[in-house]
Amino acid sequence: MRVVDTSAWLEWLGGSKLGRELGGALPAVEQWIVPTIVQYELTRILARSYSDEAAEQAIGFSIGCRVVPIDTRIAVQAAGFARSHQLAMADAIIYATAIENGADLLTCDAHFANLPGVVYFPKPSS
Repeated sequence: MRVVDTSAWLEWLGGSKLGRELGGALPAVEQWIVPTIVQYELTRILARSYSDEAAEQAIGFSIGCRVVPIDTRIAVQAAGFARSHQLAMADAIIYATAIENGADLLTCDAHFANLPGVVYFPKPSS
């Protein structure tokens, strides 16, 4: 099982060089866990940067995966991760969702790089 962080989704959907590289690390749909907060972030970013249609297509794909809403267990665990790893709220929820579901986390965000259970693809330096 694998949670794909918003950063990895955006690289993949945008067809960047990094997105093509991490494409081989994307899970099969039945192994792909999507936290609802990732759906929120994708909708917000894709609608703003591309189009409402791009956002709708991403959400359409995501609902074919295993969508996991935030619940009390994830919320409490996320608060602990935010404190212990200095993660922002959304990142802590995404990480907690992965841990709570026995999944790893695929990401391009450096603040996750050294955490257990993370598959990290660094963004190229500008």
